[in-house]
Amino acid sequence: MKEVIDKGKIPQHIAIIMDGNGRWAQKKGAMRIFGHRNAIAAVRDAIEGAAELGVKYITLYAFSTENWSRPKEEVDALMEILVQAITDEVPTMMENNIRLSTIGDTESLPGKCREHLSLGKEKTAANTGMTVVLALSYSGRWEITQAVREIVKKVVSGEFPEKEISQETIASFLNTSGIPDPELLIRTSGEIRISNFMLWQLAYTELYFTEVLWPDFRKKHLHEAILAYQKRERRFGKTGAQIKPS
Repeated sequence: MKEVIDKGKIPQHIAIIMDGNGRWAQKKGAMRIFGHRNAIAAVRDAIEGAAELGVKYITLYAFSTENWSRPKEEVDALMEILVQAITDEVPTMMENNIRLSTIGDTESLPGKCREHLSLGKEKTAANTGMTVVLALSYSGRWEITQAVREIVKKVVSGEFPEKEISQETIASFLNTSGIPDPELLIRTSGEIRISNFMLWQLAYTELYFTEVLWPDFRKKHLHEAILAYQKRERRFGKTGAQIKPS
């Protein structure tokens, strides 16, 4: 399948809602945390597959602001898995010239998580290959609210004239400032919604939903999503005739 992908039409930014860990574990008669632990292999495969194709950014929805309402033992276990995953994967990122970045309210994460994230980002900061963006304690509404607050502060202080506020202005205050909007969003587990993820950035993103539960997601599923993306016509409000090469 990889061979039939058009290398000239690879999305430069892919976002993934990694869903289905709990259901995967329940199907196996195990606790939900078992699914979260087995999801690491899917993360590795998705990152490796994207890097092989020349994707520039991959954003993984790892933990939403809403996830804080889950049982404490599950949240605590997720934080431990995050710390271990960063520790284990940073050396591989260094070998493959991959940079680690984050979006979200990372200050709300436990101190140990913040420490490992900071070290991982610092160690990989000079890497020039693909960027892996972890969305942690993130939600689209939270991000937009934070951006509005910062813009209002600057308008009130006189630093920024109100009439100069544009779409580009708002985008520059988002966590994703400097990162292109995703061309492709993948959501696993059969759910058909975006769950408060990158609400501003997904305005013209192609959405791809698969029944595959996240721990079972592999390169072949990434390739399927990219092939589906390449068959679509991205018009951005124009007609099909307007975007076809003359």
